[in-house]
Amino acid sequence: MLNGENRMKIKIGWLFVTVLMLTSCGGTRSMRTAKTAVKADASFLVKESLLPVEQQRKYDYFFLEAMRMKEKNEYDAAFGLLQHCLDINSNASSALYEISQYYMFLRQVPQGQAALEQAVAYAPDNFWYSQGLVGLYQQQNELDKAVTLLEKMVTRFPLKQEPLFNLLDIYSRQEKYNDVISTLNRLEKRLGKNEQLSMEKFRIYLQMKDDKKAFQEIESLVQEYPMDMRYQVILGDVYLQNGRKQEAYDAYQKVLAVEPDNPMALFSMASYYEQTGQKELYQQQLDTLLLNKKVASDTKISVMRQVIVENEQSSAKDSTQVIALFDRMMEQDMDDPQIPMLYSQYLLSKNMEQEAVPVLEQVVNLDPANKAARLMLVSAAMKKEDHKQIIKVCEPGIEATPDALELYYYLAIAYHQAEQTDSVLSVCSRALEHVTADTRKEVISDFYSIMGDVYHTKQQMAEAYAAYDSSLVYNPSNIGALNNYAYYLSVERRDLDKAEEMSYKTVKAEPNNSTYLDTYAWILFEKGNYAEARIYIDNALKNDGEKSDVIVEHCGDIYFMTGDVEGALKYWKKALEMGSESKTLKRKIEKKKYIAE
Repeated sequence: MLNGENRMKIKIGWLFVTVLMLTSCGGTRSMRTAKTAVKADASFLVKESLLPVEQQRKYDYFFLEAMRMKEKNEYDAAFGLLQHCLDINSNASSALYEISQYYMFLRQVPQGQAALEQAVAYAPDNFWYSQGLVGLYQQQNELDKAVTLLEKMVTRFPLKQEPLFNLLDIYSRQEKYNDVISTLNRLEKRLGKNEQLSMEKFRIYLQMKDDKKAFQEIESLVQEYPMDMRYQVILGDVYLQNGRKQEAYDAYQKVLAVEPDNPMALFSMASYYEQTGQKELYQQQLDTLLLNKKVASDTKISVMRQVIVENEQSSAKDSTQVIALFDRMMEQDMDDPQIPMLYSQYLLSKNMEQEAVPVLEQVVNLDPANKAARLMLVSAAMKKEDHKQIIKVCEPGIEATPDALELYYYLAIAYHQAEQTDSVLSVCSRALEHVTADTRKEVISDFYSIMGDVYHTKQQMAEAYAAYDSSLVYNPSNIGALNNYAYYLSVERRDLDKAEEMSYKTVKAEPNNSTYLDTYAWILFEKGNYAEARIYIDNALKNDGEKSDVIVEHCGDIYFMTGDVEGALKYWKKALEMGSESKTLKRKIEKKKYIAE
């Protein structure tokens, strides 16, 4: 059995070993975690062993205890322990850094900044401490202090590029363009000459109104990579953008002499012709590019997007030019769906839905799994109420994209309209096989609701009610399922309390829906609540219910049971005139009394 003193020695000793293990770890670390602060300061702790061994052990113990309290969200205790650490060693950068974060959290910025500055001073080789202080300086808009520290970091951390990029940002904000150029040159020495740096230098030189150096910068990029035609095209582009049209033309022709099918040069030549007012040559150049089988589809897509943008921004906004260009492209053998897809989207943006349909059909022929194109085709067919077209689009769609539940849904609706009841049940069952944990419950509910409707049509009432029950398990607020379930129960004169409860939910959700009002009125009628039923059937009639012969006949039935025989006859006769197929309607009129079916 160990006594208390021995147990404490063992515990402190274990913590000391842990610190040594932590300080031996290297690599890039986030400065936001407790463990990181210990790791990041390790070199300082080892290098600056100014404390006696026993004092160092105490510091390590209390610091790690502070980190443990921080992990447990016991911040008051952690703060107190960090202050005790600084009592032991006021120069400990790890404790200074951690306590600075607490000051910042408490919005005591001066104290936090002072602590962080001390942490950086005592651990100048800790990149993350310095980076954190730079961020704080920028937040406080102390940009000169940030620049001073960043310049030191550039020297101190030669493998890190962040300080240079930070300097670039600050110098740009301060409009110190000479310093921006100097910083870009330093980055170029480290990273090598590249397009992004050269273009940025070009832009800065233009802002400095030093056109000569601006163009020299792009020219030097071409000299650095003489075999890369892309840079020569870029040179031509900057010439063109800055009014040096002949030099632009020469640059493009130089590229095309080497690579006649170079897409960048071909498109830039088109831009040249457009800017110089040579419209015919502009159209010819676009055709040379867009009808060229050697040019990749991605490039053609990029060019067409640019053509569309330019056309929209022009004063004429002549969409016929864009459409004519697309049509010429579509006349070629097409094996990539991207171009017809872009064309269809453009046509739809111009409200040319019917013209887009054959283009979308070409998309799904080339790419059967393109769900977006199929859904656009479905949308067009739905507007025309063309269930045959919906079936034509969706049947191959569910084979190509078996997890696309939307296509199953529209297919089920179309089969229902076509009175293909077995097909409806089959496609709903297949859809439910592809349900996942991420599938929205409302979607699953809708499939079961459709199955309930179909089973009712087939007079399989047990299966219908089971389907409705499943539908309401997944979505208790499925209004369609609630209404139909309630109505069919009332027709069978069973479970009327349950039917009333479900129907009331639909009326509460949509108080002006004549169908739901009729269902609720009819359930009240079957329960013998005739006066209340009359209130709801009158509301149904006021909300377009007079267009339904079923609702009109129900109105007559309810009026009769409230003693209004004249009113009942009026509505029964009206229902008959509307073409009601009720088996008892004529007898009701003849006998002037209600007859249940």
